[in-house]
Amino acid sequence: MYASPRRAVVMHVEENRSIYVFSIVLLMMGVIFGAIIVNSLSMNQRTDLFTYLTQFFGQVRQGELAAPEAMFTQSFSYYAKYLGLMWFLGLSVIGLPVILVMLFLKGLVMGFTVGFLVNQMGTDGFLLAFAAVFPQNVLLVPVFIVTAAVSISFSLKICRQIIRKGYEPVFQYFMGYSLFLLFTGAFITLISAYEAYVSPVLLRSVIQWIG
Repeated sequence: MYASPRRAVVMHVEENRSIYVFSIVLLMMGVIFGAIIVNSLSMNQRTDLFTYLTQFFGQVRQGELAAPEAMFTQSFSYYAKYLGLMWFLGLSVIGLPVILVMLFLKGLVMGFTVGFLVNQMGTDGFLLAFAAVFPQNVLLVPVFIVTAAVSISFSLKICRQIIRKGYEPVFQYFMGYSLFLLFTGAFITLISAYEAYVSPVLLRSVIQWIG
């Protein structure tokens, strides 16, 4: 019997609840670890990073960033390659650990970015992080978690197929798996458009406001 898309999503989440919980915990561990790394940096490393950051903020204030079209292309290309690699790794059992590492690294980068801004600039850093990091990650983080969970689930199905040597509709799962990749493309298009056309304006406003 054909299940509605909503019912299919609910069944998928219920079936893979433990994978989703593990993926969320792993991402959060990456965020925490990234924030901890900030405190382990030497004074010279912090100074060098903050100097680079100050130069970047100066470029934003003066409107010297790349054209929005170029930023959109670069952003979309990066996310498409990252999520596409997760999808590709899900096609094999040996790719499963790499998916987990990629999810952890995503959290680590987020934690380090926010942690460094707050550590160096206090409240102003928090405002900058809120303007430059938070909005797009409202969509981006769930997309990464779902992509990782779906990829891990598909990889485990292949593993069970190999171990049990029994029948499992892998091709049917593969078709759904491939359609999911196209579905994520809509989200990363939206995220890339925000980063190219909205985020620079918002970030410039915050930088000018904090002086």
